[in-house]
Order: sequence, then structure tokens, then C-alpha cells
Amino acid sequence: MKNKLFKSMAMQARAKRRIPGMTQLLSKRPDMFSLGVWPGYFSKARGAYLWDLDGNKYLDMSIAGIGANVLGYADPDVDEAVKRAIADGTSSSLNCPEEVELAELFCELHPWAEMIRYTRSGGEAMTVAVRIARAHTGKDKVAFCGYHGWHDWYLAANLGGENALGEHLLPGLSPTGVPKGLVDTALPFHYNRLNELKKIVSANRKELAAVVMEPIRNQEPEPGFIEGVRALADEVNAVFIMDEISSGFRLTTGGAHLVLGNVVPDIAVFSKALGNGYPIAAVIGTTSVMEAAQTSFISSTNWTERIGPTAAIATIKKHLKENVAAHLVQLGQQVQQGWSEIAQKYGISIHVGGMKPMSHFSFQGEHNNALKAYLIQLMLEQGFLASNLYYAMYAHTDEHVQAYLNAMGCAFAGLSDALQKGDLIERLDGQIAQNGFKRLN
Repeated sequence: MKNKLFKSMAMQARAKRRIPGMTQLLSKRPDMFSLGVWPGYFSKARGAYLWDLDGNKYLDMSIAGIGANVLGYADPDVDEAVKRAIADGTSSSLNCPEEVELAELFCELHPWAEMIRYTRSGGEAMTVAVRIARAHTGKDKVAFCGYHGWHDWYLAANLGGENALGEHLLPGLSPTGVPKGLVDTALPFHYNRLNELKKIVSANRKELAAVVMEPIRNQEPEPGFIEGVRALADEVNAVFIMDEISSGFRLTTGGAHLVLGNVVPDIAVFSKALGNGYPIAAVIGTTSVMEAAQTSFISSTNWTERIGPTAAIATIKKHLKENVAAHLVQLGQQVQQGWSEIAQKYGISIHVGGMKPMSHFSFQGEHNNALKAYLIQLMLEQGFLASNLYYAMYAHTDEHVQAYLNAMGCAFAGLSDALQKGDLIERLDGQIAQNGFKRLN
């Protein structure tokens, strides 16, 4: 039975008139799923469920707030801590003590770290980290692999006219508006390809301020890769920055680098899961590097409010107490195995990847985006918010996963039938899914 989406579609039409690109986050734009069937807006979210503007209820087995809601929606323990903070006042002319408590908690979880600065979003935290690295070294260039946000220092990689960022998350990220003077200051290398970083280091020995990487995302690190990156950064006195915005609090309580070997960074950056949906980000590092923040101007009023640190403290304490990471990994393993078995049963070729708590698959061959759109449509009709992504939440249960995989089996049966009959496009109620940055008209 198809859901009625009158209010949801009306809100999307209003948004297109008033908000460039419709949404504040590209990854939540309805055309990234299927414009015309993806609800787009929610009225309520609790646990693993959410309701759209038309009152339709869904079990959310999709992106968990783009990985922010690691415990689940409206977690009672985190929300109660935040309510107490609100009752006592969230900002004043003085500083909140929670920022010190959170700093001490972070350094207990990461014994190599000694100091911390906060922001309220991941992209700006990465920009702070890069600023500190440049201030510490007196150099300008940054070598990186992976996705690290929307700011100038990162998008500068595309100033050369090539789609240098295309394989780092999304193709087509435009550097329009980025100063052309930043050309050749952001230098990409691929994960697990140490030789690419060696070439960058060799050509920029006196200019490299930082080496930035995610410890894990789509692939497991090959033996010696992270160690090799650390050694190359040390070779040219560059700051080694771990971007834990996506990977943090998935594999353990804290950074994924804690369980991926013996290598520690100079700086690590956290956001997303840190506040379970409340805005908070952290830049942790060694004293020798972090003190460089005092030689540059890095300051913002809303970095001093109380809700973010309060939510982070409550999230971390529950994450540790309940061994949340083990639950996330176990659920992700079930889902990845289930996807593979279902696809094989119905003769549809997919590629499964991602760290277990942030899993994804991609359809192979032609019609991949149309298949994604039809899958989304069929899952919505069964009461699931789902796509080719699964980000695990603590609120998800084994029963949720089993129900989801049963629904996925029905959806893949529909995909197989559409392919056999050759009428896939005709079956779509919405538009074909997009998979990159594209202007929304």
C-alpha cells in the first residue's frame, strides 16, 4: 500500500522556493534517494522509528541522521541530561564547566591526547584542525584521503579542473567560490595506496603542513598502511590528523584508531555520533600541536554553549556502559551478510562494503540509480525508511534487523521481476536517484 505524502510533498515545494538546494545537508536531499517518494521531512522521531508530516510511521533502517544518532532518536538518557542543562541555562557571560569535564573524559579515552577545542559541526572542526596544523608548522599544503567537509581548504583539491574529490565520497563537488589562490594546496591520495602519498611527500617536502585521513570507512586498512602514513608525516614534520567524524564511536567508545593498531595521531577530530544528534564536535591533540591554536584566531560564541558538551558527556557515558559499539558491529555484520544472501538469491549483482556499523551496497551494471530508487520505493511501501545504506543505532534490535531483511527480500524480488520484464523505469513513482552533487532546479 502506497503512503500518502501530500503534506510532505507540499513542504518540499515550499523548501525549493526558499532554500537553495532545498536542504541544509546534501546527503538529506530527497533527490539523493528518489524525489517524489522520499518523505523528506519528519514530524517526530523516537527510538528507531520516525513519522513524516503525513503521519506515516517508518522503521528507520537507513542513515540514522547521517550517523549522528548512534544511540537512537530522542534517547531518554541524553535528552534528560540536556533538559537539566536547559533548565539551568544554556549560555551566559561565563563558561560552562561541562566543557572541562568533557575534555577530561576525552583524554581518559585517548591517553595520547592532552588538549581539546570544540566546535559544533564536523566540517568546521576539520577546518580548525587544519588551521592548527598550519599554525604549528608554518606550512600551507595538506595531503588527504577521504571526505572531510565543505570548507575551502578541502574543496581546493578541485580547483585544478579535475574531479579530484570524485572518488573520496561524492563526484561533482564544485569549488565555485573557493579562492583560486588555494590551487595545489590540497593534495589527494587514495586509501591503502601508500605510494601515492610518497609521491606527494617527495614533491612537497618543505610545504606539507598536515596529512589527513579517516582511519577507516569503505575498506579495512591493509597491514602497514596507517603506520606508513604516520611515518611519512613524521618524515616531513607534518601534523598527522585522524578524521574520526564518521568512524568515531562505531567500533569502540572513542576513535576507531584505538582498535586499528598501535598508531596514534597528533590530532583527532570527532562529531556526528558524539552528541547523539545534538550539535557538538571536538578537536583533540597533543599539547605541543594544540598550543598552536593560541598563535591563530580560532573563536566562536556558540562554541561555548552548554547543550553540546552536556549531550556528549551523556552519550559517551551510555556508550561505554552499554558497550554500544559491539552491538553496532554485530548488527552491521547481520545486515551485510543478509544483503549478500538476498542479492544472490534473486540474481542481482551488488558490491557490499563499509565498516560494519556504517554499511552500504551498490548495484553493479546499468540502471544502478533506477534500481536504488525502486528499492527505496518498495521499502517505503512496507513501512521502512531504507536505501542502499545502513547506519546502525543502539535502538535497533535483532528483531528490527530480521524484519528489515525480510522486507529487503520482498523488495529484491520486485527488482528482479522489473529487470526480467524490462519495465523498471515505468514502475518508478518518483525520480531516479542521484549519486553526486548536482544543482537542484
